[in-house]
Amino acid sequence: MKIHKLSLAVAAVTALVLAGCGTTSERTADGPQAQSSKECKGADGKYVIGMSQANVAEPYRQRMDDDIKTAAEEVPQFEVKFADAAQDNAKQVADVENYITQQIDLLIISPNEAKPLTAVVKKAYDKGIPVIVLDRKVEGDAYTGFIGGDNVQIGTEAGKYVAEKVLPDGGTVVELKGLAGATPQAERNQGFAAGIKANPKIKIVATASGDWLREKGQAQMDALLKANPKIDVVYAHNDPMAEGAYLAAKAVGREKEMKFIGIDALPIPSGGIKAVEQGRLTATFTYPTNGKEAIAAAKKILVDCGTIDKTQTLPTRLIDKANAAQIYADENPTG
Repeated sequence: MKIHKLSLAVAAVTALVLAGCGTTSERTADGPQAQSSKECKGADGKYVIGMSQANVAEPYRQRMDDDIKTAAEEVPQFEVKFADAAQDNAKQVADVENYITQQIDLLIISPNEAKPLTAVVKKAYDKGIPVIVLDRKVEGDAYTGFIGGDNVQIGTEAGKYVAEKVLPDGGTVVELKGLAGATPQAERNQGFAAGIKANPKIKIVATASGDWLREKGQAQMDALLKANPKIDVVYAHNDPMAEGAYLAAKAVGREKEMKFIGIDALPIPSGGIKAVEQGRLTATFTYPTNGKEAIAAAKKILVDCGTIDKTQTLPTRLIDKANAAQIYADENPTG
């Protein structure tokens, strides 16, 4: 009898140890919401959502926050708190830690960089807080859902546009990259290289990092102009850096020598669509902010007690002189 009891105890301890050693992938296999320890209160509940933003210096990110705020106002059960990491990984980790301490009901995060934010995102997820990752990824799969564009595809579309439409006979390109360590930076670079590959007469003669910021993009372009007497195209990983490059070229009277291509296409007066319409940029590619989709996903999890797809990829489209005015009008029907 004693032997039988001992065997049961050993089996129980072994089961606990194995459960504690389970990998994230194994847990995720049970479903995206398997980590949630909170009972869903549904439509009768009140929910606090923490939004951790990488920075609001980029117009794209301010627009993302605005879209989240607007969408959340349509859900009476939601209160959203916002934190700005100001491109500081340590501050963003502290912002998420603070949300965990406050026991928020759901975390939305657009990470500044993938690797430094992975552990704290996993910590929130492992504590049963549903986590929606926007735009920039983290490492591993310890989150509830990712919503964003396909940055490899966007970069590829930009590369093909340059290879087939802008420089069919070849030419020189300089590339202004986003923040190193942010996943879109690597993916937009990878996609562009693939997109121009079919035209061997196109050469990328220089690259520089503008960290997604207009001012830094402009400063980097100042140096690139001095070092490169012939530039046919500037491919920037976002519209603010493309506009910064345009301003740098205009300052030395070289803006008409080259074409400027960006990504984001925000439908606001200072955004990329207007820049194309007004001739500063030759083209841009839409990159949705995902704010509306993030709140829809949060509602599905918290209010509807449902589940969401692990990955939701949003489409892109080319904006050039032919369609910029119409698309801007469509996006701003009230003027």
